[in-house]
Amino acid sequence: VQLQASGGGLVQAGGSLSLSCAASGGTFSSYAMGWFRQAPGKEREFVAHISWSGSRLYYADSVKGRFAISRDNAKNTVYLQLNSLNAEDTAVYYCAAYRSVPPVIRAYANPGAYDYWGQGTQVTVSS
Repeated sequence: VQLQASGGGLVQAGGSLSLSCAASGGTFSSYAMGWFRQAPGKEREFVAHISWSGSRLYYADSVKGRFAISRDNAKNTVYLQLNSLNAEDTAVYYCAAYRSVPPVIRAYANPGAYDYWGQGTQVTVSS
């Protein structure tokens, strides 16, 4: 499956952004999806995860209550709504996927659990 992330940009602290990740080349509804981010000089870190059905959602503590992940299987797209942004949210945001139908157990917060990655979209928060 190929993933294309979009929606990044420059926003002031306290503002919002909406990221999208469009999938192609596979049965999107069979894939669990995740968002990760990587700031300069730092390791890639988990942000959010959504199961193939959308029934299970998980967030990093640093974004819980501010970010929201969702998906539209009819549009082959996963979304990440970013609210109440601060400078620490500045990073390149990546979407990722792994096939989860038939069911598999993977460490969804571990980048190594994902088989497919998008190219990343830059989010810059100015203070």
